[in-house]
Amino acid sequence: MCDTAPPRGTGWRGWIDLPPPSPVVPAGPWIDLSHPVSAAMPRVPMFPPPTIRRLMCLPADPLNVTEFGMVVHTGTHLDAPFHFFNDGPTFEAIPPERLSGTGVVWRLDLPPDSLIEPHHLEAARPRLRPGDILAFDTGWSDVAGTDAYDHHPCLSIEAAAWIVAQRVKLVAFDFATPDLPVHRRPLQGFDWPVHQVLLRDGVLICEHLRGPRPLAGQRAEFVFGALSLAGADGAPARIFARVAREG
Repeated sequence: MCDTAPPRGTGWRGWIDLPPPSPVVPAGPWIDLSHPVSAAMPRVPMFPPPTIRRLMCLPADPLNVTEFGMVVHTGTHLDAPFHFFNDGPTFEAIPPERLSGTGVVWRLDLPPDSLIEPHHLEAARPRLRPGDILAFDTGWSDVAGTDAYDHHPCLSIEAAAWIVAQRVKLVAFDFATPDLPVHRRPLQGFDWPVHQVLLRDGVLICEHLRGPRPLAGQRAEFVFGALSLAGADGAPARIFARVAREG
């Protein structure tokens, strides 16, 4: 007898248990790993660019005041479990400890349209530890804003499951999405399977990370400064990281 699949939009399984954080000692300066919010920030074609306009301007007005609006999945941002699971938490319900901590930056030198498989991850160094943040340095953020950016690598479903099994709490990509790029997706029936595997167990996703190369091959300390947007499925973020060693 076949198992009955849960209704679409349900199936969130809760946060992965994490070990207590280990103390770390900074070993380098903070590096900004986020794209500035602008009309030129990277985005998928289905989303409009941010709108930024000046409501008041000096010297005609007594002060400068700026208004902006954007899709929360534009530019450097994080996905909440609610992005694919109606029974998962929205962004303001994400615990702060899920948005900061230590982890690793892995450099993967892959050709365009590559599939990242478990054997790539098993060979990467330094090794992951339970509770780590994992950031990928593929070099793709260097070509953001060009046609080449759309040919980024992506995770296989098996690689996504491997990451969950390592009890990673957040995974950050220096490209648009861990799922297939838009031009490689089937015309019908695509359901973002990698997002589903990661978010189902509370592994947060950061997309459009910028310039992690100085941290590649090292352990690092991260701060994901995402907006606490009530009821939101994601949030734009300014992200900082620095090389760290255990205290």
